[in-house]
Amino acid sequence: MDRDYYDVLGISRDANETEIKKAYRKLALQYHPDKNPGDKEAEEKFKEISEAYEVLKDPEKRRRYDMYGNAGMKGGFEGFGGFDFDLSDALRTFMSEGFGFGDFFGTSTRSQRRASRTRGADLQIRLKLTLEEIADGVTKKIKLKRYARCEACGGSGAKKGSSSVTCSVCQGSGEIRQVSRTIFGQMVNVTTCSNCGGEGRVIRDKCPVCNGQGRVKEENSISVNIPAGVATGNYITLRGEGHVGPRGGTTGNAIIIIEEEEHPYFERHGDDVLYDLYISFSQAALGDDVEVPTLKGKAKLSIPAGTQSGKILRMRGKGIRHLHNHGYGDELVRILVWTPTKLSEKEKQLFRQLSKMENIRPPKGDKSFFKKIKDALFD
Repeated sequence: MDRDYYDVLGISRDANETEIKKAYRKLALQYHPDKNPGDKEAEEKFKEISEAYEVLKDPEKRRRYDMYGNAGMKGGFEGFGGFDFDLSDALRTFMSEGFGFGDFFGTSTRSQRRASRTRGADLQIRLKLTLEEIADGVTKKIKLKRYARCEACGGSGAKKGSSSVTCSVCQGSGEIRQVSRTIFGQMVNVTTCSNCGGEGRVIRDKCPVCNGQGRVKEENSISVNIPAGVATGNYITLRGEGHVGPRGGTTGNAIIIIEEEEHPYFERHGDDVLYDLYISFSQAALGDDVEVPTLKGKAKLSIPAGTQSGKILRMRGKGIRHLHNHGYGDELVRILVWTPTKLSEKEKQLFRQLSKMENIRPPKGDKSFFKKIKDALFD
């Protein structure tokens, strides 16, 4: 059962940014794997704390969580929720907050910091979708250009038969530490070893295929399932589909960013779509059965007699499928009465005759009439 993120960090639901970070820091230091080697329960707690912090520190994710709870954080979409938090994610969260420097955690933390530096970069791909594709979801094939592991050297960067040796400058730590004394006490300045790039080892003979990088450029295609109801700004994280890190580094992610194409007929309002239907005076006065476009083809719509311009008729279930729930939005058809601009003499004469009839003229000073129109905008 999913735990409440606020309970995980031990904070109130109205906690501010400072209180959230303070609570996270205290718990993260307590349950960090290097403080609890071999303790699986502490490791799970550390991941849980980090996941809660990642959500609550971000105003948009926190707003979604407050609205939808844990359900809003699932489904594979991080643009509107979707977490698959592992230990490496938790450690990156910890390091991104500037914790872990100095000798507090010892050598193993430095090794993890080196590992995070060799992680491959994320790929960002912008994917344009039509409203029709968004309405029911779609599977798209996406072409990826990325760094992949060099098969010639197995990703090590070393020539076949060769190997790497411990860096003689940093003695394998990947760091250079300089200690100085000031009036405030002893200060330790830690920098990445320039000789080995922070990896702690140096390759003897480089692989001729990848020139010692352990990775090569490749191009391939993958299929991505896009659920219904997405919107511009939502994104899908495909774990392990990004660039591979140099010399055995971990692989980054591919982030698919959704962009909704402008539709020639429809205007989107959440999961509803709005369509403007122009009709004649006679259709508005007498009523009519017409055919209108929908996201799935054509559909019949009955216009009641006496329909006013601006009235909105609702076609239930003709909109976009809900992202986190069952069911669909609606298609809203806004009626706009078309005023002709070019009339023949005969047509003008007919309109003059109609204008003399009492029922053709709009009511005067009847405020309740206009209120009725306003109240009846939606069926």
